[in-house]
Amino acid sequence: PSLVIAPATLLENWRRELSRFAPGLSVLVHRGSTRTGFPDDLRTAHTVVTSYETAVRDQYLLGMVNWNIVVLDEAQAIKNPESERSRVVRAIPRRIGLAVTGTPVENRLTDLWSIMDFAIPGLLGTRDEFERTYPDDTRGAARLEPIVSPVMLRRRVSEVAGDLPERIDMTQYLELDEATAERYDRLREQAIGEYGDHATFRSLVRLRQLCTHPRIIEGDVEPGDLASESVKYRRLLEILEEISEQGEKAIIFTSFTRMIDLLVRDLSRRLGILTDCIDGRTPQEDRQPRLDRFASHAGPGVLVLNPRAAGTGLNITAANHVIHYNPEWNPALEDQASARAYRRGQTRPVTVHRLIYARTVEEIMDQRLKRKRELADNAVVGTDAREADLLDVMAALRVSPV
Repeated sequence: PSLVIAPATLLENWRRELSRFAPGLSVLVHRGSTRTGFPDDLRTAHTVVTSYETAVRDQYLLGMVNWNIVVLDEAQAIKNPESERSRVVRAIPRRIGLAVTGTPVENRLTDLWSIMDFAIPGLLGTRDEFERTYPDDTRGAARLEPIVSPVMLRRRVSEVAGDLPERIDMTQYLELDEATAERYDRLREQAIGEYGDHATFRSLVRLRQLCTHPRIIEGDVEPGDLASESVKYRRLLEILEEISEQGEKAIIFTSFTRMIDLLVRDLSRRLGILTDCIDGRTPQEDRQPRLDRFASHAGPGVLVLNPRAAGTGLNITAANHVIHYNPEWNPALEDQASARAYRRGQTRPVTVHRLIYARTVEEIMDQRLKRKRELADNAVVGTDAREADLLDVMAALRVSPV
């Protein structure tokens, strides 16, 4: 048999896709308290689908089967070579290993070593040899590319989906209102005083939260006149009202749990349309039913998602509008999120909205995304060097909306 290991949120999607494209294969979803503990039961299926978490728990059971093909979906899940998850999947006996990912390098070149060591063990040497040979910068990436290119099948959406409709990307720069700008500057000065030269991305979280909505810093998630407190929220409502009038659907991505709560409560009351969410608090067994409900709903709707919990793998072509309410440091996270709606099966033009506050941490993040995308366009692999991280953090602390 063959084995597919995927994030727990995608097991049902894999089952459905296998049934659709390979109806002759018998598929066993190996999960939950009722899953088998006998290797012979696994051998009766053509394909076994399980999650990374279950693979770790059942590592000895999976190790008793000689698998034909082992597929890792969202293979960036094993980017940390020291994690138990990485060690377990690399030890699974297999004839062929396939790693499927849109982001072979999320942070550092070692990510690619870990994934490649699963797919073709030994190709890039040991980890120590790899780190000595390929420095974590653009020079290392350039030296690495000729080695990995022959064994990587890299396909952009534009190359494999000529039947996809038009995609319209709209980045809208907004200005903080005067009171919020002054508050932002006070928080910025506090961060400089507290962290100084030791600032990291974490040092900027409160600035990012204020840009998302002032209410989430205060810890107030009760709905009120949210639009009066935020220029960005007012712009979001204008976009959603137009989408709603057209009878269409949108997915909104935001990083902050409190903002998700605000959006779901306020939008359902204000717009009177189907509004739901998926984030890290959503039980695995509830996620696909929520997607099905959103897809089958006849009228307009909004689905609010956390990009880390629901930004990969899911098929949400029922929506033809994607709204990135706040930017991310990692372009791969944003690109994967946009691909939830702009993917095979989409029949309508897709509009991707990005809302950015000028002269704030969000503008620095946007500049970083553009820079990293340019690097990715010029190489199979990219890098997220530590020096660039520090420069971006310091730039974010210097820029002021006042």
